[in-house]
Amino acid sequence: MTMGFLAGKKILIAGLISNKSIAAGIAEAMHREGAELAFTYQSDKFEERVKDLAAQWDSKITIACDLSNDEQIAHAFETLKSKWDHIDVVVHSVAFAPADQLTGPYHEAVNRHGFQIAHDVSSYSFAALAKAALPMMQGRKGALLSLSYLGANKTVPNYNVMGLAKASLEANIRYLAASLGPLGIRVNGISAGPIKTLAASGIKSFKKMLSYNENTAPLRRNIEAIEVGNAAAFLCSDLASAITGEIMNVDAGFNTVAMPELDVVE
Repeated sequence: MTMGFLAGKKILIAGLISNKSIAAGIAEAMHREGAELAFTYQSDKFEERVKDLAAQWDSKITIACDLSNDEQIAHAFETLKSKWDHIDVVVHSVAFAPADQLTGPYHEAVNRHGFQIAHDVSSYSFAALAKAALPMMQGRKGALLSLSYLGANKTVPNYNVMGLAKASLEANIRYLAASLGPLGIRVNGISAGPIKTLAASGIKSFKKMLSYNENTAPLRRNIEAIEVGNAAAFLCSDLASAITGEIMNVDAGFNTVAMPELDVVE
């Protein structure tokens, strides 16, 4: 029997919320490649849903953890330590901004409260996870992974302050890669194309965004969560042992296009 390239790896995934989420695609690919998985979820509201999802990938480890709360993060890793003696990989699939931040012109929508929340949950929480996971990752040549989007470096209508938070996240990835590299830990990100998820549904005109992406990307289609999962599995495996501090685009090539075919914009 052929073993997957993540066989023997213990992987924590933060941010699983539905079977259509990017985190689900990542879990599917990593399970297929032989990883043992654990999951965190934001609140009791999602407990049963996440337990049912985790069971699909033979996981019985689901832990409540609001990533905006340092005490809950610390408690989550204490709980995980009682079940595992180490972690090889941490996947951060978490982002949030208040709904009023994701509609209309940026200068009208942005406010101090929304700015702080978006950056805290979408960027700082990745560093918080890294800090809390480090004791269980010592000597493992492990990997950390987070998820970004093209709005980090190019403007996208209605994405607004989330674009700034993703830009912060991408800088966070590079600084963590430099800081943790001497310990043998790699840190990377994936900039995924738009996918119809619960999180994306909060962005105004998201259906139009999907249509534009499909008609503009070189592959003339949108991507699927499993395709992000496949890339994530690779980046977190020993196959990517010399890759760190990188943001990999998984978007059917959309990021490479300066101008779509003219019939797309008529």
